[in-house]
Amino acid sequence: MQIHPLITDSATLRALVERLARHPFVAVDTEFMRENTYWPDLCLLQIASPDEAAAIDPKADGLDLQPLWDLLVNNEDVLKVFHAGGQDLEIVHNMTGKVPHPLFDTQIAAMALGFGEQVGYSSLIESMLGHTLDKGARFTDWSRRPLDKRQIDYAIGDVTHLATIFPRMVEKLRHKCRGEWLDEEMERLADPSSFAFPPEDAWKRLKLPSRNPAVLGRLKALAAWREVEARGKNLPRGRIVKDDTLGELVGHPPKTQDDLGRVRGLSAGWRTNEIGARLMAALSAAQPLTPEELPDREPRRPGLTKDAALVSDLLKLLLKIRAKETGVAAKLIARSDELEALAAGARQGLNILSGWRFEQFGRDALDLVEGRLAFATENGRLKMTRTLENAA
Repeated sequence: MQIHPLITDSATLRALVERLARHPFVAVDTEFMRENTYWPDLCLLQIASPDEAAAIDPKADGLDLQPLWDLLVNNEDVLKVFHAGGQDLEIVHNMTGKVPHPLFDTQIAAMALGFGEQVGYSSLIESMLGHTLDKGARFTDWSRRPLDKRQIDYAIGDVTHLATIFPRMVEKLRHKCRGEWLDEEMERLADPSSFAFPPEDAWKRLKLPSRNPAVLGRLKALAAWREVEARGKNLPRGRIVKDDTLGELVGHPPKTQDDLGRVRGLSAGWRTNEIGARLMAALSAAQPLTPEELPDREPRRPGLTKDAALVSDLLKLLLKIRAKETGVAAKLIARSDELEALAAGARQGLNILSGWRFEQFGRDALDLVEGRLAFATENGRLKMTRTLENAA
């Protein structure tokens, strides 16, 4: 595979993209920093086909990245391959408003091939290629220039190995007849709505024990205010106001801006500065949550009875058995909330009751819940058995 020098000019990038577009897939990775910013700061982008690989410097003066973005988000003929690509996809979405499509995530594929849940890139490469990766440059400051050869070699290595293992993983999936199992997962990953986060929903990420509509209304208002401030200043949310301080403000709201100087976590300057005034304006405009907006006491739980909770535990045991038998990560087969819903009596809208999940797990899960399947032991080993009534 040909490895190119760091690309810093538009003509070289355009020529590279034209060649890459002739291939059925490209492997993609990014290096970024976000410790001191709200938005991830893209510092390097690596891309490879089976023939060549290159690192691209998005910080280079005058570099036009548009041909690259067109390849990633507008070219439907080229499959984009990532490993654990959630943050990479977020960066592309921030830059273009779109998500790469079609795409393939090797971490998700590894779950269907017996590598366990959320296998790391280094572990996957070592398992499939026998290579131990150099992690020395992993925590480098990618924003500093110039980048040295070790940094660039480390970064390009991620996509060269990715381009090597991808065809092998596809072949394994075909051999096991599991390729179509992943279609739904990949489409979900490519859903742009996953990366569109409106400020008015920011409060849902915060944990607050109160269910008082007025308190939660203030939380909604202040969380949205903080989100707007953080985005506008490109600072982490905690640099605006920490979560604990936000909880104090909504639980014991100050009556005047002058009171902000006595809130733990805020400096005396908040008594008179503009950001303090904007905080108070958001607080005064807060409205109590409506009954429809109030969160469930136990989100996503269907209200299990004690018996249903025991059945849910049995379903989780069955899931472990099926995951071990099939070599598929349990997380890919079923979620805990689906098992609880099935135990509580739900039969509609569950992924485990359709498609490959039904064949591999859902049918037996339904039989277990409805009394047609039971656990038994034989020679000290746990196994599933059909009930006598059902067998008759």
